[in-house]
Amino acid sequence: MGPQKVSVAKDWRIPAAWLTLCVVWSSTWLAIKVGLRDLPPISYVGIRFLIALIVLLAVSIGRTHLLPKRGSDYAVLAFTGLLMFAINYALLFWGELHVSSGLAAILQASIPIFGMVFAHWILPDEPLRWQRLTGALVSIAGVALICARLLSFNGWLAFLGGLGITIGAASAAFSNVLLKSRNMDLAPGMMAAWQMIFGTAPLLVIALAVDGNPVHFHWTGRAVFCLFYLAIIGSSLTFLLLYWLMPRMSVTQLQTISLITPPGAIALGWALGGERLSAWSLLGACFVLSGVWMIFRRIDKPRRQTPLQEPVVAVPRA
Repeated sequence: MGPQKVSVAKDWRIPAAWLTLCVVWSSTWLAIKVGLRDLPPISYVGIRFLIALIVLLAVSIGRTHLLPKRGSDYAVLAFTGLLMFAINYALLFWGELHVSSGLAAILQASIPIFGMVFAHWILPDEPLRWQRLTGALVSIAGVALICARLLSFNGWLAFLGGLGITIGAASAAFSNVLLKSRNMDLAPGMMAAWQMIFGTAPLLVIALAVDGNPVHFHWTGRAVFCLFYLAIIGSSLTFLLLYWLMPRMSVTQLQTISLITPPGAIALGWALGGERLSAWSLLGACFVLSGVWMIFRRIDKPRRQTPLQEPVVAVPRA
């Protein structure tokens, strides 16, 4: 009777955790947009990950090994942390000043496309196949359509915002592939924590120089709520849930989050944020998601891998 209860509990926890990731990652895009009404983007993202880092470290201390075992691992974590947290998220938060939260989610959905291309050159066991190449081309066409629409109807700042989010997605994808190629002997939660340390530190320095003392920011209740929601729920909790799910779900099942969160972000932006997308933007979004689906649909049954080797890091998250 005891083992059966454990099995049932596991069955319920796995879909519950997966659904939580879908809902939270769909909502973070709107939370970023709302928080930007009061907070400057660089300081906003820097303080977010400072809080998330504190929570991750508090959860990890005493539970896992905290330090990388090789000195060269620090250089890899520093470089990938700069790509993922400093460049990607800074461009994402700045870009959302000028594009809707739904479009930002769609553009970040290009992470798996860039990751597939980088993996072809860096990871020998992940060659580029024609089915996935077709999906990549379809998605790139969708990104181009969205950016062209932004330039034509919303001006240069909107175009640059969309382009910045796309460049950030490419930097995140390269970070993911590079980290996977390293095969680092460190718990995934601590890898994320070390990346946050190296990526957040320069953000905070730049933010202090550009935005000034955070004490003087427009600290509304709305801004504080969005900041802590993104830091604790949208970062710390989701990282822990993702790493808990890695050995319990297939890669393909986890990567379905890439197809669910962008439409979810669009729906929440429409229902709660008053956002509207043009027919051309929706068409571009369909191209992007169709391409992502084409890439994932032919993935072979994955070999048994360690959590680090799982390519679920391709899942876009805000």
